[in-house]
Amino acid sequence: MTADHSSHAVPDEPITVVVDLGGTPDEAPVLELRGPLDARRLQAALDRIDRIAARPPEAGGRHHSLQRHGPGHHTLRLSADAPAGLLADLLTHASSAGPLVRRIEPSPLQRELIADADARSGAGRHCEQLAFVWHGPFDHERFTAAWASVFAHETVLRAAFEEGPEPHIVLHERVVPEVVRLPHGGADWSALVEADRRRGLDPHRPGPLRITVLGGAAHSLEAAEPTRVLLTFHHGLLDSYSVRLLLHEFYRAYLADGTLPGGERRPDIGDYTHWVAAQDTAAAREFWRGCPLTPATALPVTGTGSGTGHTRARLTPRQADRLVAWAANWGVPESSVLHAVWAMLLYRAAEATGPTAVGFSSTVSGRGILLDGIERLPAALRNPLPMTVEVDPHATVPAFLARLRDQAIDLAAYEWVSAGQIRSWTGQPDVGHTGSLLVFDHHPSTPEAIAPHLAEHGIHVGFPETLGVGTAFPVTLVAHHDDEGLALTVSYDRGHFADADEVLAHTVLLLRELPCAAGETTTVGEMLGLLADIRLTAPSAPPRTTAAHAEPSLDVLRSARRPGAGTVCLIGKPGTSRLAHARVAAVYDGPEALVLLGQSPETGAGRDAALRMLDAVDGPLVFGAFSGGGVAAYELAQAVVARGGMPPVVVLTAAAASAVEFARTLAAAARRPR
Repeated sequence: MTADHSSHAVPDEPITVVVDLGGTPDEAPVLELRGPLDARRLQAALDRIDRIAARPPEAGGRHHSLQRHGPGHHTLRLSADAPAGLLADLLTHASSAGPLVRRIEPSPLQRELIADADARSGAGRHCEQLAFVWHGPFDHERFTAAWASVFAHETVLRAAFEEGPEPHIVLHERVVPEVVRLPHGGADWSALVEADRRRGLDPHRPGPLRITVLGGAAHSLEAAEPTRVLLTFHHGLLDSYSVRLLLHEFYRAYLADGTLPGGERRPDIGDYTHWVAAQDTAAAREFWRGCPLTPATALPVTGTGSGTGHTRARLTPRQADRLVAWAANWGVPESSVLHAVWAMLLYRAAEATGPTAVGFSSTVSGRGILLDGIERLPAALRNPLPMTVEVDPHATVPAFLARLRDQAIDLAAYEWVSAGQIRSWTGQPDVGHTGSLLVFDHHPSTPEAIAPHLAEHGIHVGFPETLGVGTAFPVTLVAHHDDEGLALTVSYDRGHFADADEVLAHTVLLLRELPCAAGETTTVGEMLGLLADIRLTAPSAPPRTTAAHAEPSLDVLRSARRPGAGTVCLIGKPGTSRLAHARVAAVYDGPEALVLLGQSPETGAGRDAALRMLDAVDGPLVFGAFSGGGVAAYELAQAVVARGGMPPVVVLTAAAASAVEFARTLAAAARRPR
């Protein structure tokens, strides 16, 4: 049905319906509609009569058409057996017939998400959080009104799933957005984010997006401190690309005194789900049945806790730019590099030797389909699909990347197919919900006019960053670009996995080192060699020794980028894991080598052994230690000077310090003139 979607009836304004039954019983009835026509109300009424006639639209049973003759004058042609009298009642006496809502069939992906959410409810399951900082004046009333206007224009924000085994999506006429505001000092930000994550969202209640504001004045345009904004959304109806689209609409509404111009967006989620339902799946079935899918390769099960954990790291802007340029040199997107790195880590975790296939899932955007306007449609389109790749340690890195790129291109042709459909076609029950999930989160470009107009009001908004995501997978890694480089966030089931920090450190290490170390003939095995000194799983406990007999060990965490660059020596101490030092090495950006002196050399014999080891390191020395290792680091530095060496710089930081900040301080110390 084609309708005039730019018009919406004023509440209680009358409409007159004239029904023409036609000349014969088989002739379709025609309704002449006089008065302001609300497209949403008409669509909801047609949905209702189709349900009564047991002719769901996705089955091709609807044959209604709407013709517009002018303002307030339309002709509606119905199917021959449509209950035209009931439709006339619904359009003219909607208030007495109860609230009119549209019901649409969900996509296969949405069915699977909701079935999983209902079957395994948990804190923040299938929910994601984005956050950004608002600098400058903040008008809370305009802020709330702007979101209300976005909700009025976007069908998906008024949607919810029915209860039951086969739930439809219900599109409500009006939903008030949930905007929670807490004053500055009213809550700790980290605690607020965690509490909001545990609260989650109920997909059976309308409004799949919640907005939380920390700070901002309720009735004043003055904001003494930056305002933090948290957006929480449910994957059953929205993905992160969609929420960023909605955020752009919100900015437009805020700049327009809280009101967006125009009518509802089309296409909407109903148009999308109808498009999916109309697709012939024969070619997709043939493609997936011919794919050599392997069961998902699991990371070691090390977790003993409960709930979902989150950890983050990043590449600096310079490192991220270098990665993009290096990937482009081999004709691949950076997402293929991330796939390659993850496949190598899974290969290593499986302790494989020789060519071995590994499996994981990766998301596609879902926006490459032939539906007009899909690139600006907010909906649940991001789709996890299974990938299988053979990791051959003797293959060159460029060839490995090309295989992953080609596989991603093949997947893009069927990005509207769900993992559940693939399971049914291939007979593989573990496809698409086990192992790990990779998300390379591309985002829509911000309209150029938004930032300057916000600046005219003294407002600057930061880039929305991903704080965490809940999925059906034990481990999910999300990568996205922001103002500070390439951010990587790992969300994981604490009952399944406890080594997320270590795996993330290895991921960052390989993403950072590939552009520096991998050339045309570099093999996958050689890149895996970068991790040879950092174990993925905890080694068995060594025999206990007394302090008097404990010997120090010197482990290379990272080689120098160039000869003579110098060495950063991290001093180990009891109670500080090797992983903490490995994380520092993974994010260190200087040219120096990083080594770990694994046993604090507090005795004379131990100190002498450490000094003999350090004689072999290259260039100027910097000593670094976490709190508690300062005495050993300082005494060792004194011993270096006593032996005639250049005085090392000693850097000490708190045990809870960020690995990124510690690495920056060490790099700055290494650059100091000696």
